Amino acid sequence: MNILVTGGAGYIGSHFVKLLLQQNINVVVLDNLSRGHKEAVPKFANFINADILDYQKLLEVFPQIKVDAIVHFAAFAYVGESVENPSIYYTNNVVGSLNLIKAAVENKIKKFVFSSTCSVYGNPDNIPILETESTKPINPYAETKLTIEHILRDFDTAYNLKYVALRYFNAAGASFDSSIGESHNPEPHLIPLVLKTAMGEREKIFVFGDDYNTPDGTCIRDYIHVNDLADAHLKAIEYLNRIKKSDVFNLGTGIGNSVKEVIQVSEKVTNCKMNFEVVSRRAGDPAILVADNTKAKKVLGWKPQYDLNDIIDSAYKWHKDQKF
Repeated sequence: MNILVTGGAGYIGSHFVKLLLQQNINVVVLDNLSRGHKEAVPKFANFINADILDYQKLLEVFPQIKVDAIVHFAAFAYVGESVENPSIYYTNNVVGSLNLIKAAVENKIKKFVFSSTCSVYGNPDNIPILETESTKPINPYAETKLTIEHILRDFDTAYNLKYVALRYFNAAGASFDSSIGESHNPEPHLIPLVLKTAMGEREKIFVFGDDYNTPDGTCIRDYIHVNDLADAHLKAIEYLNRIKKSDVFNLGTGIGNSVKEVIQVSEKVTNCKMNFEVVSRRAGDPAILVADNTKAKKVLGWKPQYDLNDIIDSAYKWHKDQKF
């Protein structure tokens, strides 16, 4: 089986590529390196430097690598940036994905796994969040992801392209051998920012609001280890091989942790007292986002293996030895 991984030089994509190679599965990474890191691509993976916006290039590449399935990570993924510059998000995420999906159909590829997001739910009415929750994105990033899900649905109807859309909650952590981890510039995510504070690279952490209707007043999120996400993508391919039916799944632990809890666990892992400052809420931040992962467990046979302590411990080891 030959798997094409777009965005395989990125954070989650590189962890998935590593898992595929450990399973002795042939993998081809396609990435334009605009936000990924060539150093994150394992040396045994076939790497193609190409952009999903270049449709002709995709049509040239696909026949050469004889793709059996596509796992699509390549996307811009900063919420704030998407609000400030929606144009690049709709172009890169939607147009690029449409190119990729069209190229898949052109080359008779029938299996497609898509990296989606829990952001498609917006401010949900129910917690924990089921896949049947209404989708109502509140930022352009989430809009682009939901649009791609709709494109995949329509291409399934028209061309029998079977897909799985995986709606992640808060991806975090790093490989346990510290070979790859989370490296963004700028870094928007809480756990890396907390750890950079522990290592003296930042003066303090900003906590955006402590007056939410939660036990300690800070936002609660469902943090899922990147290795657990990688495993879910492999199980999604196995599901498409076995069932050949399109579907959507939440990927989260089903356990929520507040911002203050993340800081407390990080203090324990790093043995460092964190300096933080409470500031005003960010517009559009829901109080609680926690997955109901029952469907993924039942249908995909997937079960997350790691907790918040594992996530922070692996991330801390990676950041201390960061190579890119």
